[in-house]
Amino acid sequence: MLFSESSAIDRIVVIGASAGGLNALQLILSRLGSMFHYPVLVCKHLGVGDEVGVVDLLASQTGVRVLLAEDKMQIVGGCIYVAPGNYHLQAEHDGTLSLSIDERVCHSRPAIDVLFETAAEVYEDKVTAVVLTGANSDGAAGVKAVKQAGGQVIVESPDSAEVSIMPKAAIDTGCADKILSLAGIADYLQQLEQD
Repeated sequence: MLFSESSAIDRIVVIGASAGGLNALQLILSRLGSMFHYPVLVCKHLGVGDEVGVVDLLASQTGVRVLLAEDKMQIVGGCIYVAPGNYHLQAEHDGTLSLSIDERVCHSRPAIDVLFETAAEVYEDKVTAVVLTGANSDGAAGVKAVKQAGGQVIVESPDSAEVSIMPKAAIDTGCADKILSLAGIADYLQQLEQD
């Protein structure tokens, strides 16, 4: 590994969601409790200007600090970072976040694939990637990168997803370690802290 600051983080959680994702995120975050100590990076497909409302809504559901991600912001445990609309959210080797306006991926910016791929490159087997409800295949390439780097891939069950296309695309990669309900995902993330 080529980084120093980020090596102090023993696990990072990256979550991708699209259509129906706000409800899914609220349920998961409301069950995490206020003592969840891993950093969580969230990519929810958003329109420009929607992010402040999303951050406020998610913050109301959890005792964990929820922040709108900013360029060069340090990644620290116990915080949830939400990608702003129209910017890709990326993990960097120096333990910070970066934002980019590179081309859209799967018609999306922010794109889940970009977040997952950069997290896998930096944190390797320390990544737990979660794919939630959505209406396109964003996240499928990202879970392959996470799996190839030795990380864990958790996918919402298509049966419980508000829109099943994105979870199905992630499952079809063959990279899913667990396929769980939203409550099961929240329980799994809590269990990570006890391992």
